[in-house]
Parts: sequence; C-alpha cells; structure tokens
Amino acid sequence: MPNLSTLLSEFITLWVVIDPIGTLPVFIGATASLSPKYARMVAARAVLIAFFILLAFILLGQIVLDALGLGLPSFQIAGGLVLFLFALTMIFGDGKPSHETAQVEKPLRDQQMQARRVAVFPLAMPSIASPGAMLAVVMLTDNDRFSITHQAMTASMMTVVLLITLMILIAAQPILRVLKETGAAIVSRVMGMILAAVAVDAVLKGFVAIGVIPEF
Repeated sequence: MPNLSTLLSEFITLWVVIDPIGTLPVFIGATASLSPKYARMVAARAVLIAFFILLAFILLGQIVLDALGLGLPSFQIAGGLVLFLFALTMIFGDGKPSHETAQVEKPLRDQQMQARRVAVFPLAMPSIASPGAMLAVVMLTDNDRFSITHQAMTASMMTVVLLITLMILIAAQPILRVLKETGAAIVSRVMGMILAAVAVDAVLKGFVAIGVIPEF
C-alpha cells in the first residue's frame, strides 16, 4: 500500500502532465464558434475521451511502447508541434467576436459536428491526454514496480485530476461571457501566445532529452 507522500507526489505529477489550467487556451480556441451548450458538451466529451485514452495506456501502454521502441522525447516533440500549429490558428484566426456573430446563422448540425470533432482533436489529444500524460501514467503504473492496488489508486487520482479539468473548462464559458466580445477576443489571442510558448518548450525539452541541444 503506497504511503501518503507517495500518493501526493503522484497526484502532483498527474496534475502537471494533464495540466488542467494549460488546457484552457486550447478549449477557448476550439469552442470559440460554439454555443455555451455545445461548449459544455465538448468539455465533457473531451475529458471522457482523454480518460479512456489514459486508461488504455495504463492497461496496455507499457507493452505497446516497448514493442515500438518509443520514448517520451518523441512524444514531446510531436505533441509540441501539433499544439504549436493550433496556437497559430488562435493568434492569427478570425477570433471569437466574428465567430460569435456567425454563430447565429450557423446550422445546428454544423455545431454538433464541430463539437464532436474538436472534442477529440485538439482537446482530448494532444491537450488533456498529452504525450507527457500518456508516458507518465505508464511509468506510474509500471507492472514491474507497482502492485495492482497501487495502480488502481493511481488510476483513481488520474480520474480526480480529470474531473477538476472538466470543472475548470465548464467555468471558462461563463468567464468569457462576462468579458464580452472584445475581451474574449483578447483572451483568445493571449491564450494562443501562451499555448505557443508551451508548445515550443515541449519541443525544446524533447531535443534536450535526445541530446540535440544542451540543457537550458
């Protein structure tokens, strides 16, 4: 049975790699053209999909990654590049105000299709179930080092972090409504810049890990 300090350490690790706060800019950019109802649907669906992805990595990830010979640096670089491309669309895109204006004329079916699409990418992957999160849950549930009980407790902590993520994402829409159109557009672009910086940092750390550049 793991002690309290071990569980706390693992919870902090899961919080950092899942990064509920860091998911906000992705969520804001991905749901800018959706109504509050569909934005909440995206949040719930994305967290649920991320849960099953991470659970799959807990159960099978160690076997698959060992078979493919993949490591964290490869995941970090690939995930960072994908997030950087999405950040560019937030910075240079039309922004939230024009999206909201067009939303009135946007057919209900289009919003449903977009909600299903963005819940998977980029929100569930690679934002919530990030490359780092996938590797972290594999390492924290290593079959050679941890008992079934320990692995179950780690999975429970992962679930708690994901539920907190869901609450944060649902709270984002009311905050944006308070900020009104201009404020929301500014927040979206600032979040895009933050997300771009996070993405570049992930790529650089991947290069450091494989020795391409020195540690900084």
